[in-house]
Amino acid sequence: MTACGGPARADRMLPDRAALEDAAALIARHMAPTPQIVWPLLSRRAGCDVVVKHENHTPIGAFKVRGGLVYLTKLREQQPCVRGVITATRGNHGQSVARAATALGLACVIVVPEGNNPEKNAAMEAFGAELIVHGHDFQAAAEFAHTLSATRGLHFIPSYHPWLIAGVGTYAMELFTAHPDLDAVFVPIGMGSGISGLIAAKQALGLTTRIIGVVSEGADAYLRSFLAGRVVTTETADTIADGMACRSPDPQALEVILDGVANIVTVSDAQVCDAMSAYFTDTHNLAEGAGAAPLAALLAEHDAWAGRKVGLVLSGGNADRALMREVLGLGR
Repeated sequence: MTACGGPARADRMLPDRAALEDAAALIARHMAPTPQIVWPLLSRRAGCDVVVKHENHTPIGAFKVRGGLVYLTKLREQQPCVRGVITATRGNHGQSVARAATALGLACVIVVPEGNNPEKNAAMEAFGAELIVHGHDFQAAAEFAHTLSATRGLHFIPSYHPWLIAGVGTYAMELFTAHPDLDAVFVPIGMGSGISGLIAAKQALGLTTRIIGVVSEGADAYLRSFLAGRVVTTETADTIADGMACRSPDPQALEVILDGVANIVTVSDAQVCDAMSAYFTDTHNLAEGAGAAPLAALLAEHDAWAGRKVGLVLSGGNADRALMREVLGLGR
């Protein structure tokens, strides 16, 4: 029996094709593949052929559900003595962990920072998690969760791990299998699992698609790190796109990004809001801030991709009601 500690870090962070296909088979037991749709109005707006990968259509409304299912299934298989887990989140990772933990009969504690999206908080509790509010931002919440894991005897789930990458990489396998001829894919960067899964799938399938990471102007630690070639932290991570509110990049995620990403671009909160509105107008889909950021980046680089075929990862649709009213100009 494996000792009950944290799972060992894989020597190689990125899953190969066999690992991605194994993860896909596991995911298929819990949810159907999400669609990838070409929306004519959105393509007209962007001036190119736009394929949207609708991860807002998962059972938690975000791509993270895939990672939680794979991670916790692997954990139960390899460390059956684990009885409870803890993690930190701004929302979607926490919903994923809570849903998977409840399904597998594990206790689940989620730490969120102060002022977190109240609707995401409610969803995590509805999925069965004990919610703890601590710290002024994600980094503070994550540090507290790590400390609390020891005092309460809970397995700490990081935001970046090979099992999480294999899980979320299944969305990229679906996208690339359906559209192997994409010239580029724009994807938001939070803590790095989503973009790493995209890189893994591209490499597994032997494609040449350019991967463009997107960060917020107010939370640009990954861009600074990308340009410097080393981890650069920031004092703050201020953005309405809570899924991209990172101020301390994961070193292993950065290594993967440096090796597999063509470029990283920034978007402003105003551009994100415009993209959220465009998604609703052109497709009648809700996109949260991080989910809309790839569209915001594409629209900002409109001329560079004219006439090309571009994928957008709509990573989640869990925008709160108050923000959507503001974005759509509905007042209070």
